[in-house]
Amino acid sequence: MFALRGIAVSLSIFVVFYSALSLAVCGVWRRVWLGGPRYSARRYADLLFALRMIPFAVATGVTLTLAVPSFLLLEPRAVDEPMGAMPVVLGLCGLVMLLAGLWKAVTGLSRAWRTVARWSSEARVIGTRPIDFMNSVAVRRISAAAPPLTAAGILRPSLWLSRAVELVLTERELETALRHEVVHVRRRDNLRKLILRLVAFPGMAELESAWREASEMAADDAAVSSASEALDLAAAVIKLSRLTPLEPPAELTTALVYSPAQSVNARVERLIAWTERRQNAGPRYSLGYALCAAVAVVAALAVTYSALLVRVHAATEWLVR
Repeated sequence: MFALRGIAVSLSIFVVFYSALSLAVCGVWRRVWLGGPRYSARRYADLLFALRMIPFAVATGVTLTLAVPSFLLLEPRAVDEPMGAMPVVLGLCGLVMLLAGLWKAVTGLSRAWRTVARWSSEARVIGTRPIDFMNSVAVRRISAAAPPLTAAGILRPSLWLSRAVELVLTERELETALRHEVVHVRRRDNLRKLILRLVAFPGMAELESAWREASEMAADDAAVSSASEALDLAAAVIKLSRLTPLEPPAELTTALVYSPAQSVNARVERLIAWTERRQNAGPRYSLGYALCAAVAVVAALAVTYSALLVRVHAATEWLVR
């Protein structure tokens, strides 16, 4: 009974914090969207992803550092007190939420694995592309049935290139398009997509869609370093958007062109209007500020930890009753 009560209370605290913070994020993220032009696309994509992850990270931190220790240290094990309906309901909601996220992540991985396995049966390695000074990624040619240009895989990513791409793109356009996909691999965007499936929450679809669009623009910016390269990538996006693949992009992959026409048009317009000044746009923030804030939070938590455990235990006692 003690263990079940502890699990129910911990999941209840997690659900309360996660739901409240997620609702707050749903209400404020559009203000970040309106302020997007102030930042580079890379920083904006990172900001949206961090904003999406804050509710889960904070709820998990509060549960593991405060709710669980306060219950284990301050709750009497010998007392067999009845448990109210609220922690049971909230605990079940938390369990369903975690299992649903796990199910979405596992099914997404399974579908991606099956798709890549099918592609691999008829693929041929035609080269490699450097990711950084230590690693590289293989470029594989696949049939025309697959999406034209896709980065797939999380632990061992690969670039998958259909024959149609080599026919419609010039050598320079293909080069910039491949660099775009290499940026997705370097930024581990497929892993981020998996994490978003794992922390699924109702009402976050628009924020996640905005992050996907921003990550595409970030990859566009990182793939070009001059106006001519930007025009080459814009031409590649336009040409591939006109191709009609026989199957949609696989789960947990990044394709050069996958989004609605409105997003593709916005990307093309940005590339045509490419300027070196825009690449460096946005205020610069030092990593030292974040480190100082983290140290301050840890120090405050260390000083007040005992009192916080007592208060959290009192709150959970109220919740149980």
